[in-house]
Amino acid sequence: MNSAMTTLRDLMPIARGEQPADLRLDNARVVNVFTGEILSTPVALAGGRIAALGPVPARRTLDLEGRFLAPGFIDPHVHIESSLAEVSHFARAVLPRGTTTVVADPHEIANVLGTAGLDYMLAASAGLPLEIRFSLPSCVPATTMETAGAVLTAATLAPYFGHPRVLALGEMMNFPGVVAGDPEVHAKLACARQAGRRRDGHAPGLGGAALQAYAAAGISSDHECTRPEEAVEKLRLGMHIMIREGTAAKNLRDLLPIVSPATVDRVMWCTDDRHPHDILAEGHIDALVRAAIAGGLDPLLAIRAATLSPARYYGLHALGAIAPGRRGNLVAFRDLGHPVVDRVFAAGRLVAADGRLLPPGIPPPRVPPPPAAMRLAPGRPDFRVPARGRRLRVIGIVPGQIVTRHCLREASSREGLVPADPRRDLVKLAVVERHQASGRVGIGFVEGLGLAAGALASSVAHDAHNLIVAGVMDDDMAAAVERVAAMGGGLAVVRRGEVLAELALPIAGLMTARPLEEIRDALEGLTAAARQLGGSLPDPFMALAFLALPVIPALKLTDRGLVDVERFTPVDLFAGD
Repeated sequence: MNSAMTTLRDLMPIARGEQPADLRLDNARVVNVFTGEILSTPVALAGGRIAALGPVPARRTLDLEGRFLAPGFIDPHVHIESSLAEVSHFARAVLPRGTTTVVADPHEIANVLGTAGLDYMLAASAGLPLEIRFSLPSCVPATTMETAGAVLTAATLAPYFGHPRVLALGEMMNFPGVVAGDPEVHAKLACARQAGRRRDGHAPGLGGAALQAYAAAGISSDHECTRPEEAVEKLRLGMHIMIREGTAAKNLRDLLPIVSPATVDRVMWCTDDRHPHDILAEGHIDALVRAAIAGGLDPLLAIRAATLSPARYYGLHALGAIAPGRRGNLVAFRDLGHPVVDRVFAAGRLVAADGRLLPPGIPPPRVPPPPAAMRLAPGRPDFRVPARGRRLRVIGIVPGQIVTRHCLREASSREGLVPADPRRDLVKLAVVERHQASGRVGIGFVEGLGLAAGALASSVAHDAHNLIVAGVMDDDMAAAVERVAAMGGGLAVVRRGEVLAELALPIAGLMTARPLEEIRDALEGLTAAARQLGGSLPDPFMALAFLALPVIPALKLTDRGLVDVERFTPVDLFAGD
């Protein structure tokens, strides 16, 4: 039997023991996610699939030396762009750590480049040993209160539902539109329903009658829960819960109590947005499995939430379990109580060992990267804030979360202008429109960054990905914006006009073709430079990126101004007295 075999019928003589398998894995302790058992049995592989469990003949054997053998891990909701790496480098990083399948929502690049971004991600991810499936971006732009680089309508998305690797309509962030019956929002939901695809959700804090309406629209999942009570309410309405543990948002510890034998089929782990240093230092889905076990969860349940649960949710019936006919995506590790993956099989082939890819590895994409899409109005943006009142609305950063506080602070003025006030940890924040060269700038203030001098700027600003900049002095903010624009997108730290650290992201202003290790090193340099300016957050650029996302409570800033997300409406920088 050769590796090109694809039909289940071809497995029959191997399963009966009449023909040899390509490879038999001996001395394995198989994690059976159907029954919650550990079975001591060989596993035979042929043509990329599991042919049989048992001592059938094989051309080659591999002794697993008593390792536990589990299905390959699945990430049901991830934005590859948040790794800052193009697709092949992302795959090189997560595959050796046991993630063999991801469901990626490319709404970051779609917000910049529209269908050209979708086409690039589909083409660049084809044929990799990491199976990359997709959900289609449902909210481009995320709201009407910001300027994105594209608009994806139901008519635009409809043809993509026919693509074999498209599994769902991605996270429906416009929950007010769903609940209110917005025609365009429901047209997108109808497209997904007619194509037999899932409709993923995004509804932070939603409950009561509004949640009932959201679920009635056919939304079947949510990854934004932060409290057990919220997650249980959604579970009771038939929704599936993706428990997120990313870089900026960490919800696993708080939500772990909802996972039980009764709920595990409707619970999954996801990373959503995870920066390179976390992937390289902690891991990917494997890190979430270990964290859940360390938090007291039965290891078999933790593994099931990383395998069978997401596979069943998305109808990936060939994945998620070790059984005849299933795809040969497997991971092996020595300690069930602390699973560190040291063998990874993709489509029946050993592709990684001891944390390293094996030859032939993963080739770079054969498709050219899209343009950087950096269109700024000529001239320096104006960051001055005329004093128009006594109290300011201020965005308050919540460490470890992407939700923010809606704070009111006294406005101090100087010569008729309101400056940053680092003594009160009050830093100026601006979002500069970069898609249409409109010159539009939204200005606000943020506390929690800790900056005492200089500025930070980034072209990664969810979800419209305009330029976002935070700083103490307007000139430094302008210099940081200019440097990011000159790089074709990226991250920069500036003090007194000097660039202290930078990372170019020339692919749509979101990604680079550099390996994750190099991206991590550059990010560490950027974080160190931010600390020189007084910054106190462990990942200031990840925090900065979410300050522009007007679908996550409570107060956010876009190029059009401040947004009260809880009321889903623009608000003035100055509050009434």
